[in-house]
Amino acid sequence: MTSSLLFAVIASGFIYGITPGPGVLAVFGIGAARGRRAGAGFLCGHLLGDVVWCSTALVAIVGAREIGSSAFDVLGVLSALYLFWLGIRAIRTRNRSDESPQGAARQPFWHGILFGLTNPKAYPVAVATFTALLSSRAELLTWGMLPWLIVLSFFGGLLAYGILIAVVGARQVRAVYQRHEVLITKLCGVMFIGFALNALAHALPGLLGSKTA
Repeated sequence: MTSSLLFAVIASGFIYGITPGPGVLAVFGIGAARGRRAGAGFLCGHLLGDVVWCSTALVAIVGAREIGSSAFDVLGVLSALYLFWLGIRAIRTRNRSDESPQGAARQPFWHGILFGLTNPKAYPVAVATFTALLSSRAELLTWGMLPWLIVLSFFGGLLAYGILIAVVGARQVRAVYQRHEVLITKLCGVMFIGFALNALAHALPGLLGSKTA
């Protein structure tokens, strides 16, 4: 495994974990209501869902690569389109999220597990994010390195959650996030569109080349 691939997998797990979404919004709500300890409990539970979905996404990505470069390129295009759609939705956001973490009032850890495992957006976002960031190194992906890919993505997610736990209990940081939630969401939308364009840049030449060959 090259250093660039290692960094890309860690970065994928980190970005997947820290990008504002239902889980991140929920932990900030929990932190505001019950403090850092409850927020940390929620994230520890939510991490189980992340491991499941990221592992499943990596299996799909490596499987597509092993089937053939065309299959991976098709997955790259689909992932890019999904990320582009998510980015447009995020940029068009006008109102703050009104989601309330009421289910976490008593058992934040167990609520985090349930939240992470049942989030319908978790798998497609994981596939899209990892495909976009790993597309330039697709030829390096094999079944033999799958366990390491999972471990590295977990490490990236752990770094992201460590940062979230550190800031969720800080009143000033929490206030800034809540005040500028819409702007932060829009900026993440721009980032998603950038990932989408990167994935298309690596997938389309392969598909067009295979058709003209």
